[in-house]
Amino acid sequence: MTGPGGVRAAFTERFGARPEGVWSAPGRVNLIGEHTDYNDGFVLPFAIDRRVVAAVRRRDDNVLRVASTFADEAVEVPLAGLGESGAARVSGWAGYLVGVAWALGRQGVSLADQQGLDIVIDSDVPVGAGLSSSAAIECAVAVAMNDLWALHLPLESLVDAGHEAENTFVGAPTGILDQSASLLAARDHAVFLDCRSRHTELIPLGLADAGLTITVIDTGVRHAHADGAYRERRASCEQAARLLGVAALRDVTLDELRRSRDRLDPVTFRRARHIVTENDRVLRTVDTLRHEGVAAIGDLLDASHRSMRDDFEISVPELDLAVETAQNFGAPGARMTGGGFGGSAIALTPREAVSRVEAGIAGAFAEHGYTPPVIFTVTADAGARRDA
Repeated sequence: MTGPGGVRAAFTERFGARPEGVWSAPGRVNLIGEHTDYNDGFVLPFAIDRRVVAAVRRRDDNVLRVASTFADEAVEVPLAGLGESGAARVSGWAGYLVGVAWALGRQGVSLADQQGLDIVIDSDVPVGAGLSSSAAIECAVAVAMNDLWALHLPLESLVDAGHEAENTFVGAPTGILDQSASLLAARDHAVFLDCRSRHTELIPLGLADAGLTITVIDTGVRHAHADGAYRERRASCEQAARLLGVAALRDVTLDELRRSRDRLDPVTFRRARHIVTENDRVLRTVDTLRHEGVAAIGDLLDASHRSMRDDFEISVPELDLAVETAQNFGAPGARMTGGGFGGSAIALTPREAVSRVEAGIAGAFAEHGYTPPVIFTVTADAGARRDA
């Protein structure tokens, strides 16, 4: 990643003028609470110190022109033409940027009356690693549009714009976890989000004071949220809620689920059990962070991974190996993070054990003949902002 200075230079080289400003938004790690967001449940992500940076300049016309440091092509669309058929015109990485403008139009922003924008983005959030690179793109662009168009929209509206861009424009059926983390986060805090009420609370992590860090293991196994497996999991959850007579699985306790087991087929029951138990784990993690501290959440992380592996079946062998190896080499807790089917695992790691955990995982992957993972530590960073 080139950073704010580098993306400004890339903008000038691409478009022959200096940008008006630079905005950025972070990727995120979901500490716990996977696939609970679209079930009206609870999540606990935090923003990471890897970001998407957007250099932006207003134009004299109504054209939105977007480019990036990682692709040769630039995409141009008239803002006034982003109607219901707009999604058919843009695909790939550019869809996340253009989709935000389209979603703002759906919120009532008159796109025909807005100045066009030139945008160049750069990123050091790994793509497909389960760290929400797409939401970071959406949120960086959303805060830039909010500023340059003087929309004065609250952050919650920008969460909705990014969410609708990803769900409807791009076609990835995710919840609001990613955009909420990227926009609402604070340094050294996790964002406790009730996805039904939209209530958020910043929960102190205190990793450094506890002598701990979060190690990310990017397995290199790539996923795409727009594919069928993610949709199938969401459909199973919705089916379970219908059969149990509730609005969402958020409304089901574990005892109620057990008593209703004969109303669900075995697969649907397991899918529902993950959601119900995961919601409980999020609440217990928040309580533990408040009263005992981050060093005491390891067992909850481990249990979350087992549930995703066995009940929701969204893990892969590389993720399981990363988690098991991290635990064996000193991590008190580890789990896969993100939507699954590839991506990254996280390990709560004592600072003095980081190199040991990294070496152990690298050796285990080599022994199994897997592609070498990319391993790095992250800190909890601030949310989307203007940088320059």
